[in-house]
Amino acid sequence: MSTGTLLEVEDLSVRLRTARGIRLAVDHVSFSIGQGEILGIAGESGSGKTITALSLLGLLPGGSRTTGRVVLDGRDLLTLHRRELRSVRGRQVSMVLQDPMTSLHPLLRIEVQMTEHVRTHLAMSKDQARERALEMLAAVRIPDPEQALASHPHQFSGGMRQRIAIAMALACEPRLIIADEPTTALDVTVQAGILSLLDQLRRERGVSVMIITHDLGVLSSISDRLCVMYGGRIVEHGVTREVLGSPRHPYTNGLMQALPGASGTGVPMRPIGGSPPSLDDMPSGCSFHPRCDYAQVSCSSKVPPLRPIGGGRLLACDPDPLAPDRSEPSSSGAATSVPVPDPLAEQVP
Repeated sequence: MSTGTLLEVEDLSVRLRTARGIRLAVDHVSFSIGQGEILGIAGESGSGKTITALSLLGLLPGGSRTTGRVVLDGRDLLTLHRRELRSVRGRQVSMVLQDPMTSLHPLLRIEVQMTEHVRTHLAMSKDQARERALEMLAAVRIPDPEQALASHPHQFSGGMRQRIAIAMALACEPRLIIADEPTTALDVTVQAGILSLLDQLRRERGVSVMIITHDLGVLSSISDRLCVMYGGRIVEHGVTREVLGSPRHPYTNGLMQALPGASGTGVPMRPIGGSPPSLDDMPSGCSFHPRCDYAQVSCSSKVPPLRPIGGGRLLACDPDPLAPDRSEPSSSGAATSVPVPDPLAEQVP
């Protein structure tokens, strides 16, 4: 659990240059990550999750504009020069990209990919960097670290590649790991192993983790707190078990109802109607209102602020249609205390 704040994101906004002009991709997002804490960022594709993560490390495409504050150990990362940011990437904050099949360079041996940044950040010799690489591969349970270093990425399965990517992220002993869809395209058994590994690293090494995913089932098993994003904004935020046990935003509730098995045995999944908005066609007011079963006339013109609703939870929906004293069961699928499938229920060794 958290023993203090490591990263503080305040009023972060990101504008991207598109063929149709500048578009707002992240809209005044604020959150914090504690030391040794796992924070989940959830939402459909296009909700702004990955852009938020990339903006923290200055990895956005050319022409992007970022405002707000991203404070790590008292330093605002958004004010750092490019060279100063390079000293942060990999050393203090590492990122595990979402596709283990493409995130490793196909033509370079694993040893080269695991030692280059270690020698740069930690000023180690070639032999020292190699020893560190072997240590990290063993830490993520790669069966034969020596053989792994001499191999190329195509010689490993997707799950093993993801473990190698995590080992690379750990090599310089960062304080924060950003894991962008770390279990995408992996089968459920391998997925459970990756999640168990991240949780183990948090407990044994005190590493903070920010997990980005569209899968609430993944976050239910590992994250301490959860931010749900839609249309570039956080719409619900709180302790994971409380947010998933009793969702208050219609979008969070819709994500829950779309989980396999979340509504009970034999009950079909209920997908959210429509599609997420694009940057070029963002609805006015609450961006979720065109897909919301509880939308009112005011929702199309008023942007609901993210406000506290008690117990440390934040909600961007006004009025609150799923409040315990207001919500009534309906065919729309409103639910509370929804069971979430746990990917770690059966862990692999």
